[in-house]
Amino acid sequence: MPGLARKSATLGLVSNRPSTCPAPPLGVHVTPEGVSVAVLASHADAVEFCLIDPDPASATGWSERRIPLDGPRLGVFWARVDGVRPGQRYGFRAHGAWDPAGGMRYNPAKLLVDPYARGLAGAVAYTPETYGHVVDDDLKGDPYGPADERDSLPFTAHAVVVDPRGGNGERLRPADNRPYVAWEHTVIYEAHVRGLTLCLDAVPEELRGTYAGLAHPATIDHLSSLGVTTLELLPIHAFASEPHLIAKGLVNYWGYSTLGFFAPHAPYATARAREAGPAAVLDEIRTAVHTLHEAGIEVILDVVYNHTCEGGLPGQHLSLRGLDGSLYYRHDGGYPATLADVTGTGNTLDFRRREVVRLAMDSLRYWADEVGVDGFRFDLAVTLGRAHDGFDPNHAFLTALATDPHLHGLKLVAEPWDVGPGGWQTGQFPPPMAEWNDRFRNAVRSFWLAEPSRAAHGLPGHRVRELATRLAGSVDLFGPSDPPLIRTPAASVNYVTAHDGFTMADLVAFEHKHNAANGEQNRDGADDNRSWNHGIEGPLTVETPGADIVPLRRRSIRNLFATLVLSAGTPMIMAGDELGRTQRGNNNSYCQDNELSWVRWDLSPWRSDLLETARYLLGLRREHAALRTSQFFTGAAHSPGARPDLAWYGADGIAFDHARWHDPATRTLQMVRSTSTGPGPDDASTVLLVINGSLDPVDVALGDDRPTRWELTWDSAWERPDERYTEVNGSLHPVTGDHVVVEPLTLRVYVAV
Repeated sequence: MPGLARKSATLGLVSNRPSTCPAPPLGVHVTPEGVSVAVLASHADAVEFCLIDPDPASATGWSERRIPLDGPRLGVFWARVDGVRPGQRYGFRAHGAWDPAGGMRYNPAKLLVDPYARGLAGAVAYTPETYGHVVDDDLKGDPYGPADERDSLPFTAHAVVVDPRGGNGERLRPADNRPYVAWEHTVIYEAHVRGLTLCLDAVPEELRGTYAGLAHPATIDHLSSLGVTTLELLPIHAFASEPHLIAKGLVNYWGYSTLGFFAPHAPYATARAREAGPAAVLDEIRTAVHTLHEAGIEVILDVVYNHTCEGGLPGQHLSLRGLDGSLYYRHDGGYPATLADVTGTGNTLDFRRREVVRLAMDSLRYWADEVGVDGFRFDLAVTLGRAHDGFDPNHAFLTALATDPHLHGLKLVAEPWDVGPGGWQTGQFPPPMAEWNDRFRNAVRSFWLAEPSRAAHGLPGHRVRELATRLAGSVDLFGPSDPPLIRTPAASVNYVTAHDGFTMADLVAFEHKHNAANGEQNRDGADDNRSWNHGIEGPLTVETPGADIVPLRRRSIRNLFATLVLSAGTPMIMAGDELGRTQRGNNNSYCQDNELSWVRWDLSPWRSDLLETARYLLGLRREHAALRTSQFFTGAAHSPGARPDLAWYGADGIAFDHARWHDPATRTLQMVRSTSTGPGPDDASTVLLVINGSLDPVDVALGDDRPTRWELTWDSAWERPDERYTEVNGSLHPVTGDHVVVEPLTLRVYVAV
């Protein structure tokens, strides 16, 4: 466009753009002379690279210099621009058709964030200027109407050129000291950067709620003493809140609303790093990851590649929508004027497009190579594997994950569902992916909470077969493969609670969600919680009416935690569950950046007891190989004279048969797990779990296929694990066939001695 060339000629910048040179890599990269620039905008007529600087004399407070880019070549516009240095703010303006009915929404009045920006400065404002179409002061308008001609530069986030060497002038390489924890030893701890340490007094105030706070000795000491090997962080990609939340005085706390897939979320950095700029923010993250690695703790990121913060068609005009929305986003029925939505957010990135696959893969490589993280958990991962007709386990993106050398050896975890047709795909992802196992969550909650609640009201229960299958590693979900059994129980990421839902303490205190604070008349959040308040809704203390049920609630927490930790598979703990954290019945705290969501660190006696119990149970898992098997059970002995690796018995000590597995009245079972620890027949780790899921005490004859002396190592009836050292409990060493009385709703752990 001739007008653009004349405008840029007055800027005094040298742009070296020989047409014979190949386009540089996407994004803005530092070169000895300045920067290389490349951006995908395949339907645009022209794209400008806009350099932004503070200007107090300007009415907007900013000055702007525009440089037209060459192209397009294969949809990419590019240039090599001399004189640009790290720390420079920039953005893009894309020129082309404004034809919403045809899927074209080019509006050069809107400054657009580089999808490959390594750093962002400022924040998105929730004003009409950030919309591509005309909206009123309430941000309402017709997305098929005329384009808005107001400049968005003062109202949006700016991309920043980042030197890959980092803020300290050197390239710190956290990837060089990765712990590489084996899957069978992995214990995942799901946490929010801000919420984990904001209330931790042992962390200096200026570090609380920051990336640096994650790596403070007090935080690391808690994780290490608990037994955590892998810290999973809720999204730290740069994100923006949804306008409807801002209108209610709320914010997006969780971060599942991505603005940029390379830039870290700057508000999680310390004030010092934020003031120094995006390179210092990146350096703070690298330092935290490196320090956690030194302590033997992995870091994996929850990543959101299924949608962006731009929302549906009525949403803001911030980045992808203005550059190439018809390419990046999936369209409903192929009609370019509409958007498909299988994410529940208004838009869905189209992973049928190789350009979208490239964007996600480039982002993953960046975080793996430059930041040194140890893996990724993929939000709504079914969306990432959707072809034209539904989910495809051989999708190009999933194949790329499995074969990319930059990701080799990293932990990859799928959330195996989305909200579209055929969206539930648990167990269907290819290796090396592990998956969140919602069937485990449902089975454990049902057995210990929902079904006892039904029994307390005289209603029949269900069979124990589902719980047993989950205890044994969910072979029905993760065993089938080609070649057979290429996956292991570790592919099942077992969890009872996660960020979206009740905390463990709330599962035993609330039967209904209490989400009024979210401003949606309690309509948001799941209704199928499988929880049990034990007779009274809401919080109780030992001094309030109904205090007699408080010990029962606490025992239920111990049952849930023990089942999680002692089951075959990879346990995932939600931060704060080991401390009895409550959200006061809110099961969808995505918009609650307050004490409702932050981890409480004040340890009342019962919370201290629970923490010691959690540490002890995770210690049992580490100590006994039978509790962290690396292969699916077969029910057979693996060497002459050895025990079967798995056996099931009823309360009478007799092996389970078909009738018992299908009897809904059966609520007591015994699970004997054994694994070889050496070449001899006596070289084995053998553990017996005795589970009484009934409301009555049960006389149990300890089952096994041979005479065995058992040591009682833990009982969920104990408030603290050191109760095993009392005179009575310390003398309990029954042998096979001996009768013991197991209290109602109790789990016991015996170890063969």
